[in-house]
Amino acid sequence: MQVILLERVAKLGQMGETVKVRDGFARNYLLPLGKALRANDANKKRFESERATLEARNLERKSEAQSVAEKLDGKSFIVVRSAGETGQLYGSVAARDIVDVLAAEGFNIGRNQVDLNNPIKTIGLHDVVLHLHSEVEIKVQMNVARSADEAERQLKGESLTSADAIYGVDEDALKPEDFFNPEAEFDGEDE
Repeated sequence: MQVILLERVAKLGQMGETVKVRDGFARNYLLPLGKALRANDANKKRFESERATLEARNLERKSEAQSVAEKLDGKSFIVVRSAGETGQLYGSVAARDIVDVLAAEGFNIGRNQVDLNNPIKTIGLHDVVLHLHSEVEIKVQMNVARSADEAERQLKGESLTSADAIYGVDEDALKPEDFFNPEAEFDGEDE
């Protein structure tokens, strides 16, 4: 299906271009969201008459996205989740969770604007790309930890995936004498 793009669409084209896309992509995504019009003579004339307003609206959206990007630039957000000693989460952090964390901080970001190929399944510092506008994207840092205290330690560069880091115990320094008393006598029955 041939469509006229009403705004820049990533990996497809710029505003005003006539591009050929699959029918389902046009019917289910581009047309309902108002990102494109079917390419026919009536719509071409309509687009040309509304081009100035569309460009102004696109410029306004882009400037809003840039102002949000400036506020988000260099920020790190803490996500507290339960995890095992190896740092494996008992669940995951998905795009929905990232949107919730950003909303709690006062940022209105949609789930479709979060570029997360796979959910986050380990503790640590993870970079997440946000597509605020088709021409504006920003990278924010998600600090996934078991507690706020651990999140602060992770920011300082500590690794929290060993027992020493979690409990403050050096496993190599433990000796058998710490657990076993050689002078102890057995008072029970022998089998």
